[in-house]
Amino acid sequence: MPDASPASREIEARRALEHRLGRLADSFVIDWRAHCTSTNSALIEATPADDGFIHVLIADRQSAGRGRRGRQWLSWDDGSLTFSALWRFAPGAPVPAGLSLVAGLALARALEELGAQGVQLKWPNDVLIHGDKLAGILVELLPGRGRTPAAVIGIGINLQLPADAQVPEQRGVTDLAHALDSAPPTRATVLAAVLAELRSLLDTYAAAGFVALRDAWQQRNAFADLPVCISGEAETLQGICRGVDEDGALLLETAVGMRRVLVGDVSLRAGGGGQA
Repeated sequence: MPDASPASREIEARRALEHRLGRLADSFVIDWRAHCTSTNSALIEATPADDGFIHVLIADRQSAGRGRRGRQWLSWDDGSLTFSALWRFAPGAPVPAGLSLVAGLALARALEELGAQGVQLKWPNDVLIHGDKLAGILVELLPGRGRTPAAVIGIGINLQLPADAQVPEQRGVTDLAHALDSAPPTRATVLAAVLAELRSLLDTYAAAGFVALRDAWQQRNAFADLPVCISGEAETLQGICRGVDEDGALLLETAVGMRRVLVGDVSLRAGGGGQA
């Protein structure tokens, strides 16, 4: 019997996801594709109408996935889960602070529900397992231009990487198969868990802001009270990571006092131990 066509596989995958979501499926519009250059770019370039749903674009394979600060996000056929969700917030609302942290928390909670232990959050957009990178997040804001302001939340998760997989400039990389010591759940199972958490936390965020979720993020802070180095576009800072403030900015205790850091790459300082 011949293999199913790509179109029929995508339909089956979407149906499996909707089944896993249950009643929550009514909140989403699902677009599952075999191939996409970048799920974030696709949602930005062809933004769906404001119809009250959360639009989700999933790609089995991305040929030009993007990470923060212009980096490439690598993915592997059958070894990764890459998707983006379009979330709209109230007209006239200020630029949402801490949104990437909220998405990271949703992803962490979903992974914990699936049985992963040692889940950590690295400011501002990485999810780690015992210090090794498992997933990344890219949030991009869409200007209003007369319509409801929106954000595209892109997420990439390593499910089961090839033995020879390498990620340039990334020292510690892991996947869900290693985190669970078994074959990872299906993409539909993982995605349903993440979308359910994302919807729940975004509702909380919309009603009360990041302050309502800050403590939960702090509990998973990978570098809590550790010496770190922050490489920014204009300067490099060193100090002790004291968590995040109510707007999601990183709090860095330096020799000259506390600093709020809005952008930058965080790594453990030499001699601090662990992975960065």
